[in-house]
Amino acid sequence: MRYDEQRVQDFMARMVGEFGAVASAPLIALGDRLGLYKAMAEQGWMTSAQLAERTGLAERYVREWLAAQAASGFVSYDAPTARYQLENEMAMCFADETSPTFVPGFCDCAEALFRALPKLEAAFRTGLGVGWHQHHESLFRGTERFFRPGYAAHLISEWIPALDGVESILKDRGARVADVGCGHGTSTVLMAQAYPHATFVGFDYHEPSVQRARELADEAGVGDRVTFEVASAQQYPGADYDLVTFFDCLHDMGDPTGAAVHVLRSLKANGTWMIVEPFAHDRLEDNLNPVGRVFYSASTMVCTPASLSQEGRKALGAQAGEARLREVVTAGGFTRFRRATQTPFNLVFQAQA
Repeated sequence: MRYDEQRVQDFMARMVGEFGAVASAPLIALGDRLGLYKAMAEQGWMTSAQLAERTGLAERYVREWLAAQAASGFVSYDAPTARYQLENEMAMCFADETSPTFVPGFCDCAEALFRALPKLEAAFRTGLGVGWHQHHESLFRGTERFFRPGYAAHLISEWIPALDGVESILKDRGARVADVGCGHGTSTVLMAQAYPHATFVGFDYHEPSVQRARELADEAGVGDRVTFEVASAQQYPGADYDLVTFFDCLHDMGDPTGAAVHVLRSLKANGTWMIVEPFAHDRLEDNLNPVGRVFYSASTMVCTPASLSQEGRKALGAQAGEARLREVVTAGGFTRFRRATQTPFNLVFQAQA
């Protein structure tokens, strides 16, 4: 086998960075779960002993963790004083769960991806699916924490205002809203907090997620206007909804066209279906970039197996793109479909009868 030695060396130099990224993920999760990042936020320079005392943790472990964080460039290190600092910009990413750049939720998801390897090995060999409910609970927790910052940053201020005629209904006369595939209910609660005259019901087929959503709604003080029920996208109850929302879940469904048919039946005549999906271009070659890399990887491990575990087995994948989504929605009976807005990570569509 003939090869270019320099190209191999260049690639291996890149792979060292990849190894570091993989090895850092559990350390980020540890820093999050043990409160290390929060303990460093806005505290200035600290020694490992000071951080250990502040968190009640063993200093030797804290010292090694800090060294890894410094080697990754996540914290700064001052050699003469052997002190460390979490700068404010990094604190936004690691310590502030309200920040749109909060990172640790993804590391929770990464834990679940590694735990799913035996199931995915079998699925690759058989072609069968792996249902959402078959994953480790860190995926459910991580997904909620990973998507929440983006929803908090964009949903009320940008996405809903971009939908023709929807915001005024939610604000002025109230509305009935169904949030389908709601998971832990982050999107449902955010809307309920912003629109106190509307009522909301979240649906998800995963009962543990529904139970957690109820708890979070009560904690947020909106439990009187928000309910959560166990139901699938093709069978959720109710009719005459002003707004039905699907957040990052349509591509996971085995029969997304069947879901579209049911949404159309459940909406008022002038109602809106809001569909939020991962950002993607229509052609594979246009998605070969850092964002596409994350979404294709997650899709291989979670989204595509989830769809293949359900009736229909459509397997759109997390990089379906606007054209394929339009086909699904219009095949379900909707005649109007448009891209309302977008972010670097999401496409937001409005569909109407």
